[in-house]
Amino acid sequence: MSDRPQRTNTYTAEPISERYRECLFDWLAAHAPLWNQITYRRRQQYFDEDGDVWDAEYTDLYEQYGPLLGKATCQQVVRKNSEAWRSHFELLSQYREESNQTVTEKPSPPGYWGNREDGYELHGLVRNDLYTFDWNEQRSTVEFGVGGVLEDRYDFAYNERVTLQVRGDPQWRGDDSRLELIYDEHTDQLRVQHPVRIQSENLREQRQDAFTQTLDPENTTQSAAIDVGANNTLGVVTETGDTAVYHARPEFDLFQQHSERIATLQSELPDDQYTSNQIHRVYDERSRQRDHSRDAAVKHVAEWLLERNVDRVYVGDLTDVLSTHWSTDVNEKTHAFWSHRQLVDRITLTLGDVGITVLETGEYESSSQCPVCGSDAVTRSGDSFRCDTCGLEAHADVAGAWNILQSEVGPMARPAGLSAERGRDAPADGAYWQWNDHEWTPADFGEQSWSLDQPSVSEPASSQPG
Repeated sequence: MSDRPQRTNTYTAEPISERYRECLFDWLAAHAPLWNQITYRRRQQYFDEDGDVWDAEYTDLYEQYGPLLGKATCQQVVRKNSEAWRSHFELLSQYREESNQTVTEKPSPPGYWGNREDGYELHGLVRNDLYTFDWNEQRSTVEFGVGGVLEDRYDFAYNERVTLQVRGDPQWRGDDSRLELIYDEHTDQLRVQHPVRIQSENLREQRQDAFTQTLDPENTTQSAAIDVGANNTLGVVTETGDTAVYHARPEFDLFQQHSERIATLQSELPDDQYTSNQIHRVYDERSRQRDHSRDAAVKHVAEWLLERNVDRVYVGDLTDVLSTHWSTDVNEKTHAFWSHRQLVDRITLTLGDVGITVLETGEYESSSQCPVCGSDAVTRSGDSFRCDTCGLEAHADVAGAWNILQSEVGPMARPAGLSAERGRDAPADGAYWQWNDHEWTPADFGEQSWSLDQPSVSEPASSQPG
């Protein structure tokens, strides 16, 4: 069971009655204190020179929280807490490994879900066999039980359970895993995370159901390369010279706005306080918006590649490139917004699900040499790439992807969308994509992928990844 791939369906939900709503919020509010007490005991062991987080005792807490949550839910909180600690130790191991550059900042141990003064994060867990979905064209629902104290408080009948109306359709079908309910105070919205485990042989079929294109084994397949960048999410080139570039600067600007808001909120905290519920909410919103646009870009490029019958994609491995940069702006892009490893994992997962093989290959200096003449006398300014030897002018991420692909498949057709300024070499439709908060759409003709009022500073391409 544990080897089966897991995918997550995401919905929004609303209690079908006010009574269920009040019960739900009491149930959600009891999770954070339990999580915090388990976390506190484990952190005490963690910071003790001779301590071991796995030696921390917590079973006595079941007596306190079981009547509210149910013992099975208490066990799920413990399990999720253990998963957080295992993840921390894995990141810590990668951070301490000198040859591994995927984790460049020392990870912090698991933290708390708010506090009594500022409020708790409302985050609930339900074991996989203790909830039931009822899918219906008129109204879909999910039901789950609560502890005996809450049943009595809200006068539940025998076998009565909290019932939520669910909005959204399951993209994935499989065996249920632990359900997670997360209330977002900022949007006054309850999100439902519904993971399922899928039989490996059914995974590709289910993934392909979400696409309009599939690989055609009867026709000639081709390869492509993806330059994963900090300024543009993806730059893609196929063997036949088709290109696609997905702008990232507007999303990074929004990411920075959230970062500035977090810094402002942190500056207003008392000296003995390091975070708050509000700060956590801004962090979550920042991550959600970044991940939404990025995941949508990967799905969009998968469709784009399938349409061109691409069955093999090379992605640049930046293990040797990701190092501390002199620019704090570049550092934030590289280590916070960009999150190279996470993005490459998403590419591998999504493309692999539809039958496209993803291979990582060295990208060091892929944008530092000319893909036409091989000269390293090149200059990058924003997205513009110029070879001082042969005069080639190109989009830097397209040039980078072109170099990656040529290193694997040999000389290939000159890409159609080379120009950063969308001049005669760039097709007017489809080569450049922009995010409108909901989907990726063709960029307006003539739009450049770098701000016109941005200072133009020439620098060697290797000084900035992607």
